[in-house]
Amino acid sequence: MEYRRLGHSGIRVPVLSFGTGTFGGSNEFFKAWGSTDVKEATRLIDVCLEAGVNLFDTANVYSGGVAEEILGHAIKGRRDKVMISTKATFPMGDGINEYGSSRLFLIRACEDSLKRLGVDHIDIYHMHGIDANTPMEETLRALETLVQSGKVRYIACSNFSGWHLMKSLSIAERYGWSRYVAHQAYYSLLHRDLEWELMPLGIDQDVATIVWSPLSSGKLSGKYRRGKPMPADARVAQGGSPVMGADSDDERLHRIVDVLDELSQETGKTIAQVALNWLLQRPTVANLIIGARNEEQLKQNLGAVGWNLTIDQVKRLDKVSEVLPAYPYWHQRQFPMLNTAPELYPKW
Repeated sequence: MEYRRLGHSGIRVPVLSFGTGTFGGSNEFFKAWGSTDVKEATRLIDVCLEAGVNLFDTANVYSGGVAEEILGHAIKGRRDKVMISTKATFPMGDGINEYGSSRLFLIRACEDSLKRLGVDHIDIYHMHGIDANTPMEETLRALETLVQSGKVRYIACSNFSGWHLMKSLSIAERYGWSRYVAHQAYYSLLHRDLEWELMPLGIDQDVATIVWSPLSSGKLSGKYRRGKPMPADARVAQGGSPVMGADSDDERLHRIVDVLDELSQETGKTIAQVALNWLLQRPTVANLIIGARNEEQLKQNLGAVGWNLTIDQVKRLDKVSEVLPAYPYWHQRQFPMLNTAPELYPKW
């Protein structure tokens, strides 16, 4: 297993982490992800640790807290061998203050997560989304309180826009508070929007990217083929996909899968492994969150590391998946500075 530094911090994480969205399945949305119980979860964590994957990602909202509870039971007795990442922001009840990034909600949400997990601290605590109703100063001060109290080691964000993240970093610097060391974001061959603004920001500010849904809810797993119906057991078909956006261009998806197919034959790896390996060669990417409903799926995903696509193979995937970025990014690509500072004007 390869390990990478997590942004502007001293912590090193494996390039693959295990996502626990499949744990529990206590409602219809998460049931489409999976219904892994404690026994199954314990076995999957065994496989992860054997492979060097010691970071486990969860969230309070996953199955209404059940995923955290199952993860807590599954790691019992080996807390010193694992790192835990969890999140807060989305609703955990019907009350007016039972969601968001306010000081009131975050302190309680963190303490509730600690209880469900059965641990005394969280290694990486994410803001699951942006709360436009709460001043960023309040959120970051609350997170600093959690860090100073020893309940949280590092803070990170998820699903932020570039200006939200940059403003947060500026506020943290101004007051000397803990800064976000990572941004958990959606990124895949199918959707490369991250490259337009968030990736250059991450390079400039040393914020690592933790990728969620690296296979685009299974669309890059090899199951989706031209001229064939959507698999009945697919998460997308069951309404459990968290991925939105320009998904309707099936022809573009099929062209990408065609090239993945070619590279799969060239490398002897699966289509999913090739898609994951491409991501691991992108700037700022420190970690990919992989999920699995069973041990077989997990072991297949673990096969994405320990080898690399060639430069030529990467370029072939770059070309087939490239899309024209939104304004002003397409305009910025024309600036002569592209030749002297390519890391700030990426043109993959």
